[in-house]
Amino acid sequence: MAKSWATLGVDLHVEPTGSGVRKGLTDALREAVRGGRLAPGTRLPSSRSLAADLGIARNTVADAYADLVAEGWLTARQGSGTQVAERTVAPQGPEPAQRRREPSGPAYDLVPGSPDLASFPRTAWLKAARRALTDAPHEALGYGDPRGRPELRAALAGYLSRARGVRADPDRILVCSGFADALTLLGTVLRQRGLRSVAVESYGLDAHWNLLHRSGLRTTPLPFDELGTDTRDMGGARAVLLTPAHQFPMGVPLHPDRRAAVVDWARRTGGLVLEDDYDGEFRYDRQPVGALQGLDPDHVIHMGTASKSLAPGLRLGWLVLPPSLVNEVVSLRAGGGWSTGVLDQLTLAEFITSGAYDRHVRAARLRYRRRRDALVAALAARAPAVRATGIAAGLHAVLQLPPGTERSVVQATAWHGLAVHGLARHRHPDASVPPLDALVVGYGTPPDHAWSGALDALCRALP
Repeated sequence: MAKSWATLGVDLHVEPTGSGVRKGLTDALREAVRGGRLAPGTRLPSSRSLAADLGIARNTVADAYADLVAEGWLTARQGSGTQVAERTVAPQGPEPAQRRREPSGPAYDLVPGSPDLASFPRTAWLKAARRALTDAPHEALGYGDPRGRPELRAALAGYLSRARGVRADPDRILVCSGFADALTLLGTVLRQRGLRSVAVESYGLDAHWNLLHRSGLRTTPLPFDELGTDTRDMGGARAVLLTPAHQFPMGVPLHPDRRAAVVDWARRTGGLVLEDDYDGEFRYDRQPVGALQGLDPDHVIHMGTASKSLAPGLRLGWLVLPPSLVNEVVSLRAGGGWSTGVLDQLTLAEFITSGAYDRHVRAARLRYRRRRDALVAALAARAPAVRATGIAAGLHAVLQLPPGTERSVVQATAWHGLAVHGLARHRHPDASVPPLDALVVGYGTPPDHAWSGALDALCRALP
């Protein structure tokens, strides 16, 4: 049996106005319906409940309801209560003679940086969330440790050590709201330490450079060649931001000699390496490249997220900090407020410890490898003048184009309904490396059913 509205205690905000209570209530309800605040089909509280809320006689409310039923604003049926009548509401102002047509978005999104959101493991994540919430202690719902929940930090320490070669102590892990949050924290701490600039790669994300700029730091690009970023001469830098396992966007791993060189530089000078391990789980044609942090956890800050492996909307990331930085970063986080949801932290901890995370990553790795293979095969058959590089790992490929054609090809991709980035947009404005014409194609974003259509449109746009 349905509960009565009085039992449910439905709230209705209404302010009777005028000299008479009945007329004032009738006018207020009529205006709420006329103005759209009470939408058609909205059920109103019972006359007894509304009368008690307003401190007036029940008969007054019943009479006001009856007046509005008679006028057609409300309907009343036995057993269904009183509700706002279904009616066509005239527009409040004159309609424009011709509505502007909103531009439609691209048919296919090949912008790098996102996984296939349609493959997010909803069922497994929901199971983990239920288990995590059931087992969570009451204190977990409080403000807690600014480093994040201990369950997640312990789970991350075990996973990163096993899968990425990171030397991680849970006490040195800080959970963040994604990579941007992590980099903002570090940029602020570096500026407080007196740094004025950070060395960066010649190719990268302008969003990351802008975050450092907003922290008051300049970004100085390092040379780049076929061996990756040249770390042999760091100049006067005291910190450097790198993507050593899979350079973004060029796709090459940092050469072993240059890995050793940057670690040696950090030890000699007391410098800090900010390691962006953005897609460390996805390797196809070569052995995984371990995290740089494993070579020197006292001078390398390991930064990772669940954005590529699961979904960026989770806003879950982490920092593995050197001992010398822990107190500064935690104090800054504590002073700035806590912004990463506890329930999502507990869910990710359960997702990792139950093995669901590993199973999802393995399945995703096979899916993305099939897409990568289809891309390479399609280029060989339909666009042999275009060469794909940086394809041994990750969720994107660099398609090298004939000299001088990048801009026209990017325009052509737009005409074919594709969102694609040209390499030029990822080149640091102060970089000394010669320009290279290329597309940066993210093959992780389209859902499985759309990949063949996206690939066909891409090949039609290529020279």
